[in-house]
Amino acid sequence: MPGTDNVNKQRNWGGALGIAVLLFALSYRFMPGILHVEPQKQVQTTTTAPLGGKPWVVDPASPAVDRNGNPEPIVGSTLAEALAMGPPAPVTKEVATLLKAARKQEADGKLFEPPGNNAVGIYRQVLERDANNPAALDALTRIGGAVRDWSLAALERGDEAEAQRYAAQFAELPHSDNELVILRARLKTMRDVMPMLAAAAELLKQERMIGDGDNNALAVYRKVLAIDPGNRIADAGLARIERGFLDRALGAAAQDDFINADAILTDASSIRPGSQALLDTRSQVESLRRQRGETVLAQARSALDAGDADLAEKLAREAQVISTDLAGLDDFSKRLRNARLYASFSPGQVFSDRFLDTSGSAPAVVVIPAGQFVMGSPADESGHRDDEEPQRQVQIPVGFAIGQTEVTVAQFRVFTRAINYRSEAERAGTGSVYDESSGRMNDRRGIDWQRDYEGGRASDKLPVLNVSWNDASEYVAWLSQRTGKKYRLPSEAEFEYVLRAGSDTPYWWGTGDPKSVLTNVTGDGDRSPSKRSWGRAFNNYSDGYWGPAPVKSFPANPFGVHDIDGNLSEWVDDCWHDNYTRAPRDSTAWINPGCVRRVIRGGSWGSAPDQVRSAYRLSVPADTRSARLGFRVVREL
Repeated sequence: MPGTDNVNKQRNWGGALGIAVLLFALSYRFMPGILHVEPQKQVQTTTTAPLGGKPWVVDPASPAVDRNGNPEPIVGSTLAEALAMGPPAPVTKEVATLLKAARKQEADGKLFEPPGNNAVGIYRQVLERDANNPAALDALTRIGGAVRDWSLAALERGDEAEAQRYAAQFAELPHSDNELVILRARLKTMRDVMPMLAAAAELLKQERMIGDGDNNALAVYRKVLAIDPGNRIADAGLARIERGFLDRALGAAAQDDFINADAILTDASSIRPGSQALLDTRSQVESLRRQRGETVLAQARSALDAGDADLAEKLAREAQVISTDLAGLDDFSKRLRNARLYASFSPGQVFSDRFLDTSGSAPAVVVIPAGQFVMGSPADESGHRDDEEPQRQVQIPVGFAIGQTEVTVAQFRVFTRAINYRSEAERAGTGSVYDESSGRMNDRRGIDWQRDYEGGRASDKLPVLNVSWNDASEYVAWLSQRTGKKYRLPSEAEFEYVLRAGSDTPYWWGTGDPKSVLTNVTGDGDRSPSKRSWGRAFNNYSDGYWGPAPVKSFPANPFGVHDIDGNLSEWVDDCWHDNYTRAPRDSTAWINPGCVRRVIRGGSWGSAPDQVRSAYRLSVPADTRSARLGFRVVREL
């Protein structure tokens, strides 16, 4: 039937149209990209979030977006809601034209002007025609955020009128109540502090920056900041006041008045505590301080080099006042102290003190430099003994002078005659001599310091032997009294320091046998009067003596001292200890009151190679006398 066919056709078309509408709605709701037509590129506008938020960038041509630049959700999030909504209301040609015009004015910065043709006004016309138009609503919100920020910026620079104008415009645009309350509170604070800022500015013009009471710029600015802690104008005013202090501090430092510079910086630190300008100025003052201190210290070094210790000390004190932590000051102080203790002498210099009350002089001494060394021997050193350990670093904090040679027979005779001194060998009636027939050292009656190693009369230039530690101590005490200077026996540390002369090897010349004739020790080429030879001796070595040699018969060591490594072993001041545990770390003698055994150091004409080592030490009673044992003096400086 034709009518039935028409009805069926209408139904079919209606059903198809319904399905199309449904598909359109679903596509728009859940797959907007399929129906989206790329708009013409527009100028992006940057604005900021509500107070304290982050700025965002929005494309005016895009659909409605939130303040993070993300698309606003379409009302209706379920399939049923989407079907109920149907297709969105179409944008009329008039609304589209208005939006285009508004966006252009916004892009050109014409937000409120000219009257009747500005972006805000045109967006409002859009809303009159389409009250929920998302593009217009979003644009006005965006413009409101920008205007709010302009008002805040005007507040920061103190332009109250501009801030009020923008605040009024912000009130007419979309905003939250809280944002407007905060902005108006800031405006009220500005109205409260503006007279105070003006007063402070006037006080600055009058140079009344600081002072007692409230009638100065500093006090007024602090009141402003108490009311408005973030006020940049007040902070800038404080910075200006601070700058005056900082410039004065730099001026004082430039004139080397660092005490005043420090005082000024202390005052400045209370104006803007921790400011970068304050930190930078402190750094500049410290740089000037270091430069000046280094200059004065260099002058002190020059004075000391020229021998003027008084001027050097004065300049060093001045440098220390300028900069207490000046690099090199501690080292210079030590050097100055040593120079003071060297008196008018210098390391390596040889001198002799004259007697005060009679003709004659003390034995010649050589000045030894201050320094440090490792005392003792390592366990792997050939000949090492347990009493030579533990090794330790020893400081020689001050210079001293030591006998250039061992005390000679002639020098000891002057002493005995001056006070009618009788040595322990003389009192005991016996002394030590070398017995050629047996090749041994034996005691013999009638032997004392006036005899040589074989018992014959000793020549004046031989080192005195058969003297005990007690005899040697009496001699140095007499020297001190006769010269007015301090004489004593060397400490064990001083002796090894001089013997090593800067070396850390078993012998001061290195390791192994001497390569040339250096000192009087046992050599395989030495022969006694009866052609005896040594059982243990340095190989390929002969010094030409069987017995002590006259002093200075051999070269001095690097410190300028003769025979300290040979000829005679020598007394030192220390009591004997079985090892160096708890030994002094400086050069002082290690003495226990009442000790009866003393230390002997250095090799002799009859010492085997391991006994000539710099670390070798021996213990004997203090009254021992031997034809292989003598002594030398130390003179304190």
